[in-house]
Amino acid sequence: MKLPGPLYVVNEGLAFLLEVAALAVLAWWGWESAESIAPRLLLAVAAPTAAAVLWGLFAAPKARFRVPLAAVLAVKALVFGAAAAALLALERPGWATAFAVVVVVNTALATLDRRARAAL
Repeated sequence: MKLPGPLYVVNEGLAFLLEVAALAVLAWWGWESAESIAPRLLLAVAAPTAAAVLWGLFAAPKARFRVPLAAVLAVKALVFGAAAAALLALERPGWATAFAVVVVVNTALATLDRRARAAL
């Protein structure tokens, strides 16, 4: 299913916003997870950095390593799943659910669109 031009642009923009939101949530979780300043700062920097590095290596459009679609989807599931889990840990179950639902719909549409474009 190839998305029409405007929907394609909106879905790709949403994908970017979800990626940024995941990094922000992981930083927020890191900050809230420790009681003293050094571990707080370490987790607040390390969690989103690890996610960004993993994403850049395997899931980004210009990823360092080209991997099969299943591996890209696994990395996305790991990063977005960690963000949803972080929202749960931050006692935001409604936000976690909404985030997960939007991620699944966005990723499904993007995957179907990419497959359709590749088949052309």
